[in-house]
This record gives sequence, C-alpha cells and structure tokens, in this order.
Amino acid sequence: MRRLLLIISITVSTNFLMAQTVDVWKISTKDINPANYYGITVANGMIGIVSSPEPFKVKDVVLAGAYDLYGRGRVSNFLKSFNLLNAYLDVDGRRMDAKNVSNMKQELDMQKASFTTTFDYEDKATVSYTYYSLRQLPFTVLMDVSIMAKKDITIGGASVMEAPDALRDVQNYYNEIDRPHVTISLLTSSAKSPTGKLLMCASNTFLFSEKHGSEPRVIHEMWDNNMHLLKFSKQIKAGETYRYSIVGSSITSAHHDDPLNEAERLTIYAKLEGRERLLQFHTQAWDELWKSRIVIEGDEQSQQDVNSMLYHLYSFTREGTALSPSPMGLSGLGYNGHVFWDTELWMFPALLVLKPELAKSMMEYRYQRLEAAKRNAFSKGYKGAMFPWESAETGVEETPVWALSGPFEQHITACVAIAAWNYYCVTQDKTWLREKGYPILSATADFWASRVERNGTGKYDIKNVVAADEWAENVDNNAFTNAAARANLNFATEAAKILGIAPDADWMNVANNIPILKFPDGVTREHATYNGEGIKQADVNLLSYPLKEVKDPAAIKKDLEYYEKKVPNEGTPAMTQAVFALLYARIGDADKAYYWFKDAYVPNLNPPFRVLAETKGGTNPYFATGAGGILQTMLMGFGGLEITPAGITQIKTVLPKNWKSVTILGVGKEKKTFVNKR
Repeated sequence: MRRLLLIISITVSTNFLMAQTVDVWKISTKDINPANYYGITVANGMIGIVSSPEPFKVKDVVLAGAYDLYGRGRVSNFLKSFNLLNAYLDVDGRRMDAKNVSNMKQELDMQKASFTTTFDYEDKATVSYTYYSLRQLPFTVLMDVSIMAKKDITIGGASVMEAPDALRDVQNYYNEIDRPHVTISLLTSSAKSPTGKLLMCASNTFLFSEKHGSEPRVIHEMWDNNMHLLKFSKQIKAGETYRYSIVGSSITSAHHDDPLNEAERLTIYAKLEGRERLLQFHTQAWDELWKSRIVIEGDEQSQQDVNSMLYHLYSFTREGTALSPSPMGLSGLGYNGHVFWDTELWMFPALLVLKPELAKSMMEYRYQRLEAAKRNAFSKGYKGAMFPWESAETGVEETPVWALSGPFEQHITACVAIAAWNYYCVTQDKTWLREKGYPILSATADFWASRVERNGTGKYDIKNVVAADEWAENVDNNAFTNAAARANLNFATEAAKILGIAPDADWMNVANNIPILKFPDGVTREHATYNGEGIKQADVNLLSYPLKEVKDPAAIKKDLEYYEKKVPNEGTPAMTQAVFALLYARIGDADKAYYWFKDAYVPNLNPPFRVLAETKGGTNPYFATGAGGILQTMLMGFGGLEITPAGITQIKTVLPKNWKSVTILGVGKEKKTFVNKR
C-alpha cells in the first residue's frame, strides 16, 4: 500500500505542477505511436466512431442496439457497422499515409464532441479533418476536410465503403439523384449479419462548398464485393484552402423496417441540410448537454479527466430511446455490448442527477424487457421478475454458459429495482411510477419474496449466489445481495403507498428477516463462509453507499478499513476505489478520499488520450462503468448530493486539500446548482 501511495502522490504532484498547461475541454497529442495507441470515441448515443492513428481512417464504427449470434460464447454480440468514414487523399498522385506525413496532431474537443487530425504533407499542403457523430441525427456522421495548399497541387479525395469481416451477402449500390440545384451521388452498401437476422445498411455522399455547376465530377469505383468508393479530383493553387465534407448514415433492421432506403433518405436529408446547419444543431445539442456538469476549482487535470468521463457517458446514451449502455459503451465490442449492473448501479446515478431524460431511456430499456425477466424467474422456479445478468436485445439471459454469473449473480434484479425507485425520487413523476416504475418494483419484490429460504425469524436466507465480489461464487447470504434485496422490498412497499395501492404485507416481512452478517468485532461479513480472503471488488462497502444500510460513520469507517486491505493492487475494476473515495469524503477524511479518487483511474489511463481501462494497466478502454463510479465520487462524495424520496438534497462532505470548491450545475429536473467549498 505504501509503495502504491508514493506512485500516486508523484503522479498527482506532477499533474498539479502542469495544471496551467491543461486545457480542461480538449485532449490533444502529438505523440501518435500506432504500437501504443488507444483510440478515443466520438458518439451520439447511437453511433460510435473510434479514432485511428492512420490518416483518414477510423478504427471502428459501432451501432447501438445491433446484435447477432456469432463468435464468442454462443450469445448475442455487438456488430461493427460499415466503416463509412474511411477515406483517402492523394496529392499529385501520391497517397497520404502515416509514413509520409509530418507534424501530426490529434485532438478531442469534448465541448463540441469532435475529433480533429492535422498534419503536413511534404512541402505541399497542410491538411486537417474533423469528424462528428451528429447529436441531433442519431444515425448520421460527418467528416470535414480542409487542405491548405503551399504549392499548386492536384488533390484526389475518396470516400471508401468497406464491410466488416463478420457481415455477409454484401450488396453495393451507386445512385445519382439529380435535382434542380444539386446532384446527389450516393455510395450505399448493405449486408446481412452473420446469421442473417439483421440487414445492416450504410450510405454516404460528398458535401462540396462550390455552387451548383462548379462541383468536381464524382466517379464511382467498385474494388471487390466488400469495398467500393466515390472519388473526385481538384486543382488547388498555392495559398488557397479547399474544403469538402463526407456525410453518411448507418442503420439496421433492428432500428427501421426498411433500412436500405432509410440509410439513403437520411444521407439525402443531411446533404440538403448542409454543413452549416448540421454543425449548428450538433453544437446546440451539446451546449444543452453541458449545461449539466461538474466544475472543480483548483485542479485542472482532474477537471479535464472528469469532463472526459462525463463526455463519454453523454456520448454513450441518448434521450428518447429504449437503449442502455454496455460497460464499454460505443467504444468497441467489449463485453459483447451487453447490459449488466454496470448500467443501473454505476452509470445510471450520475446521469440521473445530471440528465434525467438520459436516465429515462435506460429505465425504458428494462421496462420493455420486464416480460422476459418474468419468464426468466418462472424458468428458475421463482415468482415475479428475475432480470438477466447479461442482457442484449430481447432481455433473455445472454451470459455465456461457462460463467456462473448468468444464473447466480441475482443482485442485478435488485439493482434494476433500485434504479427505478431512484428515478422516481429524482423526477417525482407519479405517472411514470404508476405505469412503469411500480410494475418493475412489484415484480422484483415478488421475486425476492419467493427467492428467500424461510428458516426462522431473522433467517430468511438467500443461498447459493455469486456475490457482487465475483470471486465469491455460490455463497450464502452475501452482504450486497441481501441488502439490495431488502432495499428492493422496501422501495416496492413505499411506491405502493405513494400510489394508493395496498402493498403485499409479505414484502416487509421478508425484508425484516433477511440477515446481514457480522464478524464478532462488528465488521460486516461479506458472506457466510468469508474469512478474510482477497476480493475482486467492492461488495460490503456498497451497503454504506448506495444502499444506506450501514449509516453510522464509525461502522462505515470500520468496514472501509477492513476491506480496502482485501482489494489487490491490480485486476480490480475502477469502481471499487471510487466507492472508497466517496465514502471517505462522506465521513470526513479528505486525504484518503483524494488518494482513492486518483487511484480509481490514474493507473488505468491509456495513451494518448487518457482513455480509461477497466483495471490498472488494462487495455480495454473505454470503461464507462468506471467513469460512472468516479462521477458518483464527484457528485455524491465531494459534491455531497443525496437522492431522497423528496428529491435531491445535499449533505456535508469534505474536499481534497488542493481543491477550492466543487460546483455541480444543472442538477435534476429543476436544473439546480449545488456548491461545496473548502
């Protein structure tokens, strides 16, 4: 522990000394090494674009809600979409690539949700391109290209449409649509998902800045069944700057009944909107999102990091959908794109207090899969609804069969219910509670009432589960599972009373008899056979937050001091240290709170954009679950926010010694401001 503390302290001190050089809204790099490069994501809650170190390339395009059965585990997996922003640029007949460009710089602008690459090509041109996943158009992306000629040059620009390897039966199309004032050249592809379940389609076109009649001639080329392109050429004189854009859309039959035609319609719509209007509405949408944010006074590096975490959660979620983010959001195919407790317990609370409309989409995802959860409970011999550990499109269990968490990590059911109750608490929306929240709360309460084994007063045991600490498999009376079940039963009872419904009296009978085990010295025992072994992640400490089962500061401290020593230095997910930091802030230990805050993510950052991995030294970014946990440290720890049945309140907590204040803007439906000062 001392060795690690020294490392973190050095990192923090260095960051503090460099604070004047940190742009809190932009993450930039000139150190672009393809061998040590972890891309950063631009996304709009539906379509995610992951950056590449290669000029005019993007690593992945990921579309939310698009799953098929293929690859690992015989379960549904996320699908990569057509890479509709891959392009190339020739100057005087020579193709630009990483080997023949210089002074390359890449930058994520979090305020504008844009990613820009700039470089020089020999002594002939300076090139810049910026891409956006347009916030106002869920299935549409835009890339802006600018070439500043240093000599007279001829450029050749191309947009390349290539199908990912997993897709099959690729069909390529080229259409020209002539209208009175514009000709629209459409590059379109479609393909079936691996089993043929989905039809995935993409279309794009050029946006030129010239008036009608002077646009360059566009040529279509077919390379092979999986790749075709649009290209044009243009002469540019020395000193001139030439601009063009590529705009495109990708959509599947999971999103629309006629995805092929709709992809082209969406691209035509964007073309006729024009570049200026597209960017205007995109910027306005992100300006609105950033009205709800966290401001740290006194630590610019932490401010940049927190902005990045919130940027990613905003990027991975979208208002007005029934979609919920996977642990890796839209940054790739990690965890197969499945939805876990990561959503409800870790990402959801931060979004709930800052943007309830985004949290509503996440609850809609669960509500629409409530019937599947009821069938899952029935199949295991229980009543009510049992939500799957891993969920995808349909809401059936999607955990690979070799992972025991599928049938046994049942605390997920309580996590969904707790999220539903918290959504009501923040929004006070009784109509939603009656129509959607209470059906979730009552069905999950029925599950726990049937799940317990009634072995006498105070011994309504929950046996044979995988704990929140996933190294503890098939254990009895796990602390978090039992406490979360009690919370579920309590909240269902409270919701019934609010709605004027008579609650099932057995819910409180069960809640009052589920045991929380203790060691003789009063430390909460993780499960019935736990005897001090190492743990994968926070479990007992979650009883203090978010469950509020353990309320006494002395008891909270005792549990913290015991279990913080049981977590290994490596291999544990970022949320664990985030909970430690949050709780230390609440019980008044600023030094330990700041130590665990930094330990939660600094060792997990990957170059060159400080992208967050799941574990220290991990290489699987972006880990949105960890970001959600750390944002809760900021909001409910250092910010002191508290979700109560009457809404959001603030409690007294402490700040790190080098911070002057934390201000939380745009909280809840009333868009309140909360401040915590030293």
